[in-house]
Amino acid sequence: MSQLHENSIIIDGLNISKFERSVFEDMRKGGVTAVNCTVSVWESFQKTVDNIAEMKQQIRQYSEILTLVRTTDDIFRAKQENRTGIIFGFQNAHAFEDNLGYIEAFKDLGVNVVQLCYNTQNLVGTGCYERDGGLSGYGREVIQEMNRVGIMVDLSHVGGKTSSEAIAASKKPVCYSHCCPSGLKEHPRNKTDEQLKEIADAGGFVGVTMFAPFLKRGPDATVEDYIEAIEYVVNLIGEDQVGIGTDFTQGYSTEFFDWITHDKGRYRQLTNFGKVVNPEGIRTIGEFPNLTAAMERAGWSETRIRKIMGENWVRVFGEVWKV
Repeated sequence: MSQLHENSIIIDGLNISKFERSVFEDMRKGGVTAVNCTVSVWESFQKTVDNIAEMKQQIRQYSEILTLVRTTDDIFRAKQENRTGIIFGFQNAHAFEDNLGYIEAFKDLGVNVVQLCYNTQNLVGTGCYERDGGLSGYGREVIQEMNRVGIMVDLSHVGGKTSSEAIAASKKPVCYSHCCPSGLKEHPRNKTDEQLKEIADAGGFVGVTMFAPFLKRGPDATVEDYIEAIEYVVNLIGEDQVGIGTDFTQGYSTEFFDWITHDKGRYRQLTNFGKVVNPEGIRTIGEFPNLTAAMERAGWSETRIRKIMGENWVRVFGEVWKV
């Protein structure tokens, strides 16, 4: 691990691994300061509360390496204490059901990032694998309430029309926490140059993912291909609004991908990723230092590396979470 990586704040804007001791230890091995950990995708309100309770129990059990993140001060404290800060995030607003009051309730439980839709239609709007009807009236109320209580709006798996309307509706910065540019590979989950510029022009944020099916060379991708995708976005919108959102799925088997790629986890198949293997050089969370090293090899300045590896995320989180 280089001194630059060791001294920097390292933020992973999206991780949906099988959260258990071995994964948390790998976060520490990788020098990761804080992680947006997915605690809800297809789950109901009740099941999501169960997931949060289980995660909180693990944070208590492994308190020597983990801490809960509610504010950006908690991220700085995690860095000082050599622990990894856990940010609770949803990849679907499904758990809000039709009750706006649940939004503040989840904020009180520690939820700080919520993606509006996951691939398909819900009460808020439309995901990226379905004909997009745009943001619903209820969806506008959801965004207003998320702005009020300080939960970041995520649009990674959201359709183009719903995303545009959400960007316009939000009074606070919104994000694509984990995406890749269509300019390098056409895919329903990737974002066009216009979409990337649109979110940046509104003060929003782009976390670039290393999920291999979205990278140009797919399962043959290396950490250098990931750097290429990040650099493409930086060249388009600047280095101040870009960060990391790996989309690690560490510890899961094919059953997880079956669940994640079917509507509501059990109905029609939405997509088939084929072979899923992380880019060579960053196959595991513990290899995070290799990403910083690859940035250095690419000739990036220390300032740019620090920003993209974490400082930019901290800034935009601060803008959204403060109420």
